Order: sequence, then structure tokens, then C-alpha cells
Amino acid sequence: MITRRMLIAAAGLAASALAGAPTFAQETVKVGLIVPMTGPFASTGRQVEAGARTYMAMHGDTVAGKKIELILRDDAGTADQTRRIAQELVVNDGVSVLAGFGLTPLALAVAPVIGQAKIPAIITSAATSSITEQSDYYVRSSFTLPQAAVPVATWATENDIKRVVTLVSDYGPGIDAETWFTKEFTAKGGEIVEAVRVPLQNPDFAPYLQRVRDADPDAIFVFLPSGVGSLFMKQFADRGLADAGIKLIATGDVTDDDILNDMGKPALGAITGQHYSTAHDSPENKAYVEAYKAAYPDMRPNFMSVGGYDAMHLVYAALEKTGGDATGDALIEAMKGLSWTSPRGPVSIDPETREIIQNIYMREVKEVDGELYNVEFATYEAVKDPAKTSDQ
Repeated sequence: MITRRMLIAAAGLAASALAGAPTFAQETVKVGLIVPMTGPFASTGRQVEAGARTYMAMHGDTVAGKKIELILRDDAGTADQTRRIAQELVVNDGVSVLAGFGLTPLALAVAPVIGQAKIPAIITSAATSSITEQSDYYVRSSFTLPQAAVPVATWATENDIKRVVTLVSDYGPGIDAETWFTKEFTAKGGEIVEAVRVPLQNPDFAPYLQRVRDADPDAIFVFLPSGVGSLFMKQFADRGLADAGIKLIATGDVTDDDILNDMGKPALGAITGQHYSTAHDSPENKAYVEAYKAAYPDMRPNFMSVGGYDAMHLVYAALEKTGGDATGDALIEAMKGLSWTSPRGPVSIDPETREIIQNIYMREVKEVDGELYNVEFATYEAVKDPAKTSDQ
């Protein structure tokens, strides 16, 4: 009888064999996209897939003489499934690149797999700063929470916000956001009145928001994962925080473009810092939004989608740089230092950290032609991940 232990051992041997097998001669370069397509974070997966497929629709499916094949797998937001699927994609499908990872635990789950197979894993969504330190084969096309939170803190101190309550989801990205907002805000003279952490699963914000109202700060700084902003906005309005004169400042996950219209009037006036808005004014973004909506008329591209779009750009540009060599070490080295103009604006990959360097835009939720948009009004240019800069 074939046991589960035997299957795992066989998979390990196959992965070892694959790690040493050259992929340069392959005519097809396979990219394994692992994202949650079902479960509470399915909107993230749909957006990442849509962004990746829009890139291929705009740029074709061949590069450097290689045909690109995108293989989609649903991990339902479960780390055990992410790791199992990654192993299957490497061993059975022979992928040259992994991409996706809707949440930090899902990204971390593939570290042993990519280390053994020696292939790049492009993080399209997860935003905890420390992920890329867990393997030399990680590269990020999304953002980090410190990268978004620090500009929000800078803006707040420049706009007469002196007392703030922080409210974040209680897991890696939330703690990153809280830590780096607090560091920047207090260094510039601000006061954190209270730091509130909310459970990631099944959150009820009402009692926490009552604590915020009782503390009577100038503003509340918020990080929540993409997808739960609607519930937060409803409870923010129900608890009367805006009526009490408490400003809402946040990272852009809270006013996710994909669900912003569903939030309605409570979202108006929210100030956020993020690397992408559907309303970003550039020819590259206009072309992207047009192509995206042509393929997905019932969706609006958000910051997760552009993570998928730029992940595919990384694959294409790296293959062009290597002349079609799809071996893992060649690809990851080629990705370091790449720079291009994305729908989000100018970006590059830091060759030292493999983190993306990008503009962070301050935005306000406004009604434009009957719809809600994150309208940019200020730019912090070429922001590196502050958690990995020498002066922090």
C-alpha cells in the first residue's frame, strides 16, 4: 500500500531532481499563480488573476522565444494548501516561477519549496515586510505596510493631526502598520492615545470604535486587510466618529477600489496612503483600466490587481534580460534592479532587498461622475520599504 509518507518522500525526491534540471531549453515557461479564489479573501485572488491575465492580453503570451503559460490554483486562503499546491506545481507541472499569496502566512508557507527548487516566488499581495528575508528567491510586486504607513504618518503631522488612536488587524501586516505609523508619527511630535488590535477572523469593530470615540482623538489610523472595509465603514458611521470630528486616515486597503462604491457615503472624505488607485492619472493606467474593464466589466481594478499585472511584467522583463533562460537563479538575478513604468507609476526592484520601490500617493475618497474614487492629491516619490533602509 502506498502511504502518505511515501508520497511525501517521492515528492521531495522529485523536487530535488527538478532543482537540478535545466529549464532553459523549455519552449513553454510556466507560471504558477496561487491565490485564494474561494473563502473570505476570494476578492484578492480574483483581482490578482485579472491583473495577470490583463497583462498577458495586452502584451501577448510569448517573450524571448518562449510561450508563457499561467496556471491558476486556489488555496482558499489556507497556508497548508498553499504549500501543498506549490509543491505540486513544482514537481508535477514544472513551473519556472510561483506567484500570488493573498496573505502573509500563505507567502511564508512556500519558503521551503522555493528554496529547494531554487525558483522565484513573486509576492503579489502579502505585505508584511519580513517575508522577503525568509528566502533569497522572494521578490515583491505588491508593497509593504511600512512603505504605506510612514507617508500617512508624515502627512498627518504636516496637517495638524496631533492625537491619534491606531486600529489594526492583529496579524503581521497590521502590526507592521501600527509599528511604523507610530514610529514616524511620534518622532515628529504626535501622540498615540491608544493602540487597538482587532481579531483578523470575524471582526466586530463596534466596541473598538466606541473606545476610539471615548478617547476623542484628532484622527483614527486604520489598517485592515482588503475586503473588510465595507463593514468597518458602516460601523464607523453608526458609531458617529465622523460626526464627532474624528478624521479617518488609513492605508489604502481600507478603501479598496473594488468595493469602494459599496461603502457609500460613510467613505467620503477618508484619507489614505497607497501605491495605486483606479483613478491614477497616467496614460499607462488609462490603457490598463480600459483593457481590464473590457475583460472584466463587473470589476474595477484595485491595488491587488496591479500586483498581479506587475508580477507578469517581472517575468517577461526577466526573460528578455536572460535571453529566454528560465532557470531560477538566472531569473531572480535578472529581476533585481529592473525598473519600468507601471499603471501605478514609476517602479523598480531594489537589488539588495528584492522589494519594490514606488510612489505612495495620498488620496481622498470623492464622488466623481456618480461613483466613489480614491482621488490622489499628494505624492511621496520612490519610497523604499523603510523597515529595510539603513537610516531607520
